[in-house]
Amino acid sequence: MDQNKPLKVRLAFSVILLGVSLLFAAVVTDHWAVLSPSVEENSTACDAAHFGLWRLCTKRIVLQERGHREKSCGPISLPGDHNCSYFKHFTPGETSEIFEVTTQKEYSISAAAMSIFSVGFAIIGTICVLLSFRKKRDYLLKPASMFYTFAGLCIIISVEVMRQSVKRMIDSKETAWIQYSYSWSFACACASFVLLFVCGIALLLIALPRFPQNPWETCMDAEPEH
Repeated sequence: MDQNKPLKVRLAFSVILLGVSLLFAAVVTDHWAVLSPSVEENSTACDAAHFGLWRLCTKRIVLQERGHREKSCGPISLPGDHNCSYFKHFTPGETSEIFEVTTQKEYSISAAAMSIFSVGFAIIGTICVLLSFRKKRDYLLKPASMFYTFAGLCIIISVEVMRQSVKRMIDSKETAWIQYSYSWSFACACASFVLLFVCGIALLLIALPRFPQNPWETCMDAEPEH
C-alpha cells in the first residue's frame, strides 16, 4: 500500500478547492466581458458595459477631454453612474434591452446552464472527498475525480459559448459595440477549468490501485492454497 497516498489526496484536494473557489467567483460575478461603443466627436459621455452569466451592468462615463479622444468608450474603470439589471429571460420583471437586442438569448441561457452543471458537479465531488476522509472510504475518490473533471469540462464549454456570444455581438452590424475585452471573471473561469480538469485526473490516478512493479509482488500477495 502506498504510504504517501493520503498526503497526495490532500494535496490534490487543496488545489481542487482553489479551482472550486475560482469557479464560484466566475459564476457569481459580472466581469466576463467588457463592451465599448463608438464615441462621436461631439459626445460628452458614453455608455460602456460589462456582463456575466446573469446580469448586465452599464456605466455612464463622462468624457473630460474633447480634443484628443479615442473612438471607443472607456476604460470601464473610469468613474460614472453604475446600473445593473438581470437578463430578461431569467427575471421577466427586469429589463435589459441592450443585451436582449445585441446578442442571442440562447447563448446566455446555454452558458448559464453549463455553469450550473459545473457548480453541481464540483459540489458533489467535494462531498465525496469529504466522506472518504471521515469514513475511510477510498472508493469514493474515483467518482469524486470524475465529478471534478466533468465540472472543468462544463465550465470551459460555458467559456466558449460566452466567447462566441461576444464575438457575434461585435461582428453584428446592428449593434453599437465596436470593441470588447475579457475581464477577470473570464480569467477565473479559465483557471478553474485547468485546475479542476488536471487535478481531477490526478486524483483519479492517485485513487487507482498501485500496479505491481515485478511479478513477485503478485505472487507474494496471493492467498495460500488450502
